[in-house]
Amino acid sequence: MAETMNVRFDREGAVAILTLDRPDRLNAMADPMWDALYEHLGKIAADDDLRALILTAAGRAFCSGGDVTGMAQSDVVSGRARSKKRHRAVQALYSLDKPVIAAIRGSCYGIGNALALACDLPIASETAKFSMAFKKVGVVPDGGAIFFLTQYLGIARAKELVYTARVVPADEALKLGLVVRVVPDGKLDAEARALAKEMAESATYALALAKKMFHSMAVPSLEMLLENEVLNSGIARLTHDHKEGVAAFREKRPPKFQGR
Repeated sequence: MAETMNVRFDREGAVAILTLDRPDRLNAMADPMWDALYEHLGKIAADDDLRALILTAAGRAFCSGGDVTGMAQSDVVSGRARSKKRHRAVQALYSLDKPVIAAIRGSCYGIGNALALACDLPIASETAKFSMAFKKVGVVPDGGAIFFLTQYLGIARAKELVYTARVVPADEALKLGLVVRVVPDGKLDAEARALAKEMAESATYALALAKKMFHSMAVPSLEMLLENEVLNSGIARLTHDHKEGVAAFREKRPPKFQGR
């Protein structure tokens, strides 16, 4: 077992397991976690003996989103640098040439939702719930969220989830196609491991080629969307509504947005 700044690495035979390990904060993604995730993914990509990956999380939530406590200190330059760190990790996860299973229980919000959708086969427990919660702190969707949602659901349904930021329970997520299976909470880990083992024992080189073919169907590319995100995220973080959203989160009160 290897742990790097709240992201834990384990291996079970040919299966790698990455665990977001910050349960006291519902696995909110702080900057060091993005570096750690990217570092682990690079090592997994280079290890030919590892043939499948499970992305999961410790505690009762998959990921509550980005770490809001660090957002208020961002300016345009630092915000762009932080976006780049997030984006390289998301791209590494999305483009990993091995099957990737997400095992999701509890809250899967904001950029945590984007991480789950960057995986090939997201599996949810019955406790899982999903939300594109970005608007609640006055920022645009990040981590490729709009790209993934549009590919999975189409533009109209993707807009509805982004604009409302409503919470989608596991059974609805399955119907929409956000996840491929829903299982009882106590069986999630075993289900993910069984699927990862099945993938690892299959023709993984052919699956890697198939993944490239799936990616070639996406228009525009993830890279183009992420560049657009960097620009618009920088603008959004300068607004009154973003500052109000962060303040309201810290003070545990409803935000009073002004549309500016």
